[in-house]
Amino acid sequence: MNKKCLLFSSLLVCSFLTVQAQYTELINSNRPGTSQGAFAVGNQVLQFETGVSMGWEKHELIGPSSNDSIINYAYKSETDAFEINYAIRYGLIWEQLEISLIGSFLAESVEGIRLYRYVDINQSNFRSNTLGAKYLIYDPYKKRELETPNLYSWKANNKFRWRELIPAVSFYAGVNFDTKENPFLPPNDPSISPKFVLMTQNNMEGGFVFVTNFIVDRITSDFPTYSYILTLTHAFNPRFSIFVENQGIKSDFYADQLLRFGGAHLFGKDFQIDALATLNLKDTPSKFFIGIGASYRFDMHAKDELIEDPADAKKRKEEEKEEKDKNRRKDDFIDDDIQG
Repeated sequence: MNKKCLLFSSLLVCSFLTVQAQYTELINSNRPGTSQGAFAVGNQVLQFETGVSMGWEKHELIGPSSNDSIINYAYKSETDAFEINYAIRYGLIWEQLEISLIGSFLAESVEGIRLYRYVDINQSNFRSNTLGAKYLIYDPYKKRELETPNLYSWKANNKFRWRELIPAVSFYAGVNFDTKENPFLPPNDPSISPKFVLMTQNNMEGGFVFVTNFIVDRITSDFPTYSYILTLTHAFNPRFSIFVENQGIKSDFYADQLLRFGGAHLFGKDFQIDALATLNLKDTPSKFFIGIGASYRFDMHAKDELIEDPADAKKRKEEEKEEKDKNRRKDDFIDDDIQG
């Protein structure tokens, strides 16, 4: 327990010294949280995100006997864990579209009682490998970027607006590719299964970003998983911000409530580092993880594109046509006048 408290305090200090900025027009990283933002990385942008974490789990569950002896523990074990998380993201064809490969690799060392038997095992495998695509369905900010500020009222430019509650919305569909005899997955789980995520994102005044993910995972297996992720990020400036996150997981195989917090720091326009801590709200098992990570992008984006509403695009083309017709009539009138 003392080890946990020491690491917990150390991470708090580091977080406030080197915290980040995901709320920026530069690199758009999903780290250090685990939720996916609604916006893609951008057309022809290749981005890598990775992190390593180490953690500890302690599991104590007494069996049906009231005698609190070691033999009556269904579980009394401690686990040291090391995990690698990674994501490869690429913006393809349209600004709204992104394809990605997201996964994690976990190695554990377990010692103690499991189901009334003493175990001392080392195990490792991929917890997940998901290939999928995300598409931005609705973007409420595309028109706001064209608005000019009110030059006569600071209050008008900085007051709360109800429209800030309207989020950007994206949908993600992916396919899980799992290895057989995986110790971190249910037995006889299919090696291929679908995953769907509905994402929302609110970019609010004052440097706050609120992201929600609603996830349906492995629905073709005997143990489908339903979960949500709520992530709140606050940017102090374009380079530093902190975040807090809550994740709820519901499944007959595994259920939990996880809390994460930490931050990141932006170096240049394409490189970001981050640090985070994770703990849960139960003791079967209790968990505590700390980690660091980085994100880097190769920006091959040719030009900025305004994502227009189809109705607005049609109206703009009609106005351009009217303007061209007006100029053509004017030119014809001038030519006739000169000839006369």
